[in-house]
Amino acid sequence: MRLLALLLVLASMVPPESTAAATDQPLPPAGGIFDYQIGGAYRPYPGTDVVSRDRKARPAPGLYSICYVNAFQTQPDEIDWWQERHPGLLLRDGSDLVVDGEWDEVLLDLATAAKREKIARIVGRWTSRCADKAFDAVEFDNLDSWTRSHGLLSIGDAKSLARRLNRVAAAAGLASGQKNTTQLTTVGPDLGFSFAVAEECNRYRECAAYTAAYGSHVYVIEYRRSDFERGCEAWPELAIVLRDRLVRPRSSAGHVHDAC
Repeated sequence: MRLLALLLVLASMVPPESTAAATDQPLPPAGGIFDYQIGGAYRPYPGTDVVSRDRKARPAPGLYSICYVNAFQTQPDEIDWWQERHPGLLLRDGSDLVVDGEWDEVLLDLATAAKREKIARIVGRWTSRCADKAFDAVEFDNLDSWTRSHGLLSIGDAKSLARRLNRVAAAAGLASGQKNTTQLTTVGPDLGFSFAVAEECNRYRECAAYTAAYGSHVYVIEYRRSDFERGCEAWPELAIVLRDRLVRPRSSAGHVHDAC
């Protein structure tokens, strides 16, 4: 009986899986040189430590590799696929598709638990393939799609899907990075995120919101040199990369890259 009582006490001290999921996976090196290659993979510049690439690409050999997955909206070249295979998962306002006009992406419909489950299964398969390719982590983009949904989606819908996806990532052995969305930084770790990938946080004075949640495990992309240089001075502990807005490959005209 004493042994049973001791085992029960020890069991009560073990945190539940949902609490540990965000911290069990190896994180990218804090402050390491970061490159953002979601517009096309290329040979990393010397000294690079962390690379983010699209889920259809291969990870960068020998470097910490983050798999980019558009989880809350469609990729522009995949709208037809969604229309053919899963038209009911595309968000509509009446008969019109709800489109993120800046990037020509259709929002996914997260408004019901049944639809979130279906989206999680699809995106979950992509996430598992990232792990199969030997990526180390995943960033789920467009977490903030509810802000462009004409009021058809809520922040709760986004949080619910994020939790599901982060559980899939953890089960596959991947760390999860919160992509943008300062509205959720205070709860990001509770949703299962363990680091952040932030676009233009220097331009919009948002970097402090990310560091408050993730410390120096924040990986920043700036698209204007003035913001990049200001960020390098203000946040020497962070990994900051300057890229062109279309994140073109290294050999393409218009390619821009600098890092600190």
